[in-house]
Amino acid sequence: MQPLRYYLAGSLFAPCILALSTSTRANDGQILARTNAAFAVFGKSIGLSELAVRTLGDKSANISNSVEALTVACQTAQESLGAAQVDTTPLNQTVVDENWSETCYSYPSCIIQPRDANDVSTSMKIITYFHVKFAVRSGGHSPNPGWSSIGSEGILLDLQRLNSISLSSDAKVASLGPGGRWGDAMTTLNAQGVSVQGGRLGQVGIGGLLLGGGYFYTSGQFGLAVDNAKNFEVVLSNGTIANASSGQNADLFWALKGGGPNFGVVTRFDLYTIPVLEIWGKVQIYSTDQAFELLEAFDQWQKDGASDTKASVAFDISLDYITVGLVYSEPADSPKAFAPFDHLQPLQVVVPAINTTFSSVYNILSASYPSTTARHDYRGASSRIDTEFTKEMYTFWRERAMAIHNETGANQTFALQHIGDGLIRQGIDKGGNPLGIELGNQQWWTTLIDWENEEDDDLVRSVSIKFTDQWKKLGQERGVYLPFQYMNDASRDQNPLASYGVENVAKLVQISQKYDTEQIFQTLQNDGFLLSKL
Repeated sequence: MQPLRYYLAGSLFAPCILALSTSTRANDGQILARTNAAFAVFGKSIGLSELAVRTLGDKSANISNSVEALTVACQTAQESLGAAQVDTTPLNQTVVDENWSETCYSYPSCIIQPRDANDVSTSMKIITYFHVKFAVRSGGHSPNPGWSSIGSEGILLDLQRLNSISLSSDAKVASLGPGGRWGDAMTTLNAQGVSVQGGRLGQVGIGGLLLGGGYFYTSGQFGLAVDNAKNFEVVLSNGTIANASSGQNADLFWALKGGGPNFGVVTRFDLYTIPVLEIWGKVQIYSTDQAFELLEAFDQWQKDGASDTKASVAFDISLDYITVGLVYSEPADSPKAFAPFDHLQPLQVVVPAINTTFSSVYNILSASYPSTTARHDYRGASSRIDTEFTKEMYTFWRERAMAIHNETGANQTFALQHIGDGLIRQGIDKGGNPLGIELGNQQWWTTLIDWENEEDDDLVRSVSIKFTDQWKKLGQERGVYLPFQYMNDASRDQNPLASYGVENVAKLVQISQKYDTEQIFQTLQNDGFLLSKL
């Protein structure tokens, strides 16, 4: 039986969803009936020449189906933005394959690569005018099919050229484009003596991570990455370029801090820098035979050592070995916070204790991640801290993950992330966010799954699906289960927005309807963690 919150959410959204479907049908009719005169007004607003207005106006007036609408939309984008910004068939294979996971490889009708917010504005005007499907991609690191990709039925808005990195004159605010990567951003900023809250892997894109929250090595001190946002520059569905901050469009500012792709296309993130540059770190690997000992040590750290919010532990169990990464957010010798791990003998010290920077950490980690393409998936769950519960869940996971590995070659991981009360309060103190995370120490579980063959998709994914079902069942029996799902770890069939709580979700729906009156991001966006799917 579904929790009450899901039924309440469904009743809240029913009128909204009915309105969306009615709006879609009406807009389809409007598109098909548009005249040359209507297109002339639109064409001039996006800078088309008189010849292009006449030529494309004739085509627009004769559109009779969605395929024709898409063809004319792509031609219009190319005329308005230029051939260098709009790729049509045959598509550039390198751009198509920019997505991290093969599960997301799709071939859109055309690809728009805007250079700035004005180009994004024009793109959204075209998408809205022709009422065509679209997807937005910043880094393309989501493994969920259709989240940042789309097939021949739509347009891909690829933001990788929006990769600017700048620092304010007082070094207190860093402005980042959504299409950049955290490794590049941190390298540039560290060279100027500052850091920001970002992603833990350098190859991850900036935009998607921030819109989902952003868990970083120093989140215990400063909260989620997006809690440190000062301002968002965002393009709305009607092409308006707006700014959202605590003093301007404050409701939209709140919604963008973890509300996902439901409100607009963010073209610039202004983030407060953090007073951390040099850090201490060490990475060691252990035998899987030490799993229970390490789970006990990790929980002891969660209960005791994590009270020192400068301390962070990356804890990841693969089928072959266990990786423990220790990070302390200032130079040190041997921080006492990590004492629970001192008595355990590693198989190998991958990175000896070192005082370094986040950009160097990114370089170290990137060397350890394979660059070969594969199919990937994530999944997430959360609970209070209970060592016996975690041990039992690890045993449940490993038995099934090993069986699937032996059958398909798929690799899976069992990773735990500490979420301290301080992290949650940072978000509250910095103006709040829509995630609705319950106060009190907790842990977020996640997995990374890699495999080769499409025909194994359902079988490979069944391990983590059964795992989260058991996590909920056993967690509820032991009184430690939490319903929250972290968006950036969630799989395609999970519903993280619903876990934000009824009040927060209702507020997100209202904000969506305010800033996207035609509900373009709900009805035309290809897929994602959308409010319309609730």
